[in-house]
Amino acid sequence: MELPGSLTDRQRSGQVALPTFLPLNARLEAAFAAGLAALQEPARVLLLLAALDGEADLSTVLAAARPQADLQDLTPARRAGLITVDEASGRMVFRHPLIRAAIVQLASADERRHAHEALAEALAASSAGSRGTAPERRARHLADAATGPDETVARALDDVAQSAWGGPSGRRIGAAGAVSALVRASELSDRPGQRSRRLVEAAFLANVTGQLDRVPQLLHDAGQTPDTATGLVFAATAHLLTNGECEVDTAHHLLAKALDDLDAIPGNEGWDASGVLYALLFVCVYSGRPEPWELLRGALSRFDPRAISALRLCYDAYADPAGTATPVRSRLASAFEALSSDPAPWQFIPLAYAAIELDELAAYRHLCQQVIDRERDGGIVTVVITGLLMLSVDSIAHGQWDEAEQLATEALDMARADGYHLLEGQIRCRLALIAASRGDGSQARVLTDEVTRWATPRGVGLTQALAWQACGVAALGRRDYEDAYLQTTRIAPVGHPSLGIPGRWLVLDLVDAAVHIGYVDEARAHVTAARQAGLPEVSTRTALLTAGAAALAAPDTEADQLYSMALALPDADQWPFEQARIRLAYGEWLRRTRDTTAARLQLREAFESLNRLGARPWADRARNELRAAGVVTARADAVVALTPQERQIATLAATGLTNKQIGERLFLSHRTVGAHLHRLFPKLGITSRAALAGALESLGPDD
Repeated sequence: MELPGSLTDRQRSGQVALPTFLPLNARLEAAFAAGLAALQEPARVLLLLAALDGEADLSTVLAAARPQADLQDLTPARRAGLITVDEASGRMVFRHPLIRAAIVQLASADERRHAHEALAEALAASSAGSRGTAPERRARHLADAATGPDETVARALDDVAQSAWGGPSGRRIGAAGAVSALVRASELSDRPGQRSRRLVEAAFLANVTGQLDRVPQLLHDAGQTPDTATGLVFAATAHLLTNGECEVDTAHHLLAKALDDLDAIPGNEGWDASGVLYALLFVCVYSGRPEPWELLRGALSRFDPRAISALRLCYDAYADPAGTATPVRSRLASAFEALSSDPAPWQFIPLAYAAIELDELAAYRHLCQQVIDRERDGGIVTVVITGLLMLSVDSIAHGQWDEAEQLATEALDMARADGYHLLEGQIRCRLALIAASRGDGSQARVLTDEVTRWATPRGVGLTQALAWQACGVAALGRRDYEDAYLQTTRIAPVGHPSLGIPGRWLVLDLVDAAVHIGYVDEARAHVTAARQAGLPEVSTRTALLTAGAAALAAPDTEADQLYSMALALPDADQWPFEQARIRLAYGEWLRRTRDTTAARLQLREAFESLNRLGARPWADRARNELRAAGVVTARADAVVALTPQERQIATLAATGLTNKQIGERLFLSHRTVGAHLHRLFPKLGITSRAALAGALESLGPDD
């Protein structure tokens, strides 16, 4: 109630960051400064030092205060209830955070400046050879003590910002804080060129830290000087266009100019090189067109291979996944093993993209989650959103659709809040694919229509392709094979299988649709082309998809052997939806060829797997085939009695509570709650939380 009146309009609206110490009005100052006036100067000095550096321990505070003060001088402050001191851990804790603000506000400008200087001097010794935060804190104190341009301090802040982008373990501050460090460094710069460069670097970082709204002003303030980092200007602008307005073609052309502007010296690992290449990778992945990848290929040849090895791996995994798939997978494993326990974003993200492209992310999920957790608080927001999206894609492929939906929903909330419209479109496509796989055609259609209207005029090829993929799966689920054929051939025309994303995952969808509408010759030609392109060598998943497609399109004399070979492939059970669909097709073929006993075996396994996944259209189809083969089963959506705990969880979920909130009420982990929901959805014959209330109403009191 009191604080908003002490803030500026721009601070209240979120246009600028809040100050480190919130300004207190008279009422707040009186409430939180009570007892300060009675303290003697030694205690006031110690409290001011501690207030200005929340990370400082007692030894640092005392070192900065000597010889004027010592530990005994804190006794009056402790008696007044302003602080507590834990001498064992060496920490001083303020009773309330606003007491810190009051102490700082009551000190004069000279007192604050001298305190910052003293803290910087006390931290200087611990900064030497330190792997902790002392160098960053020292730089901030020097900056706060500066009264005019000081290039030495500005360079120290430069180092702080570099550590945010890719410093060693224990030396990384939040990337959002790096933007502020660079802005302050620009203010302390003694030459216009240095000032401009630092503001451009701040603009580049603001693009990926949830501060898109600051980028135009930072670039405007940077202006142009002869030694402005022009390449990075292009990269920062390209990032803004890609993330915000989603003008990927314009971003592509800007990055081409940026590469022309770079001084292509072998071993160049500066902000310009890493910034431009990182921005270009983003455009490559999401444009869905080959031209940006060609630009990246040419750019990679200009730099030291050791400096851009992760980007090279990502390029190879996309551009030549079949010809070099096995060595790429081997190189990928080695690259992940070589990562530090605390990898920088520019090291990790390209490897994660490569892992997704080769269906290998499952082996590195723990590292992906670790990076996400590290970047959540004041870090690189795009890394968090992209990481959650990648985990969701991996969960979809491995049949963990509830988990995939939760991850995608969390990522969508963040992307929407921070204005990352390109990522928002990608995430909606994944949610549409989950809905389509579950047979929720109306939800899939709402999502894909919205995404298509947005992506088409902007030329965001990958988003458009992913929307078509979801539409194709939805059409297959409702057995509208003509529409499924139309949607999938938009991405990968017959006879020309795409090795891109999502084209490499569509061979089974296209062939399934083609066979059902009588285009058998075209289906066989597509399988032949996929084999010649090396699609089976890309991953165990694409091998299964290609083998299943070959069996679907094969003449009856060859089908039995091809189905058996497909289902016997190594790691086929890693991809439960694809495996179950192939079993279903095999069972249908066996029943049609009068091998009823074998058909029952395949159909039963297909039904159980599809029902467990929640793939309702395919589960219903398997149930109908089983019934035709003389086996009576419950409907895929039949209501089954719930356990007391399942009913309790379902009831709470129907009210809109999240898994975490349900877990807190029932003293369960959110993962346990998710597992219960995953099991009870098929029992209730539903595929989403939105249908819980209606399903529970249909149950009797004892069900």
